[in-house]
Amino acid sequence: MKTNKFVEGLKGKTAAELQEELVAAKKELFNLRFQNATNQLDNTSRIKEVRKNIARIQTVITEKSKLA
Repeated sequence: MKTNKFVEGLKGKTAAELQEELVAAKKELFNLRFQNATNQLDNTSRIKEVRKNIARIQTVITEKSKLA
């Protein structure tokens, strides 16, 4: 599945790379919400997808910190 590959890709990254990925995802979510508020967003399901990706990134970060 697509999400499994995404998570496997995250697990191969360092903590710094995960933090950068998290910041980028949060910026994207902000932009999507802004577009939605101004009625410029066509694909509203993208907001849900980005939110779930943020949760996946945070989960991998937590797993890595517990292992260290």
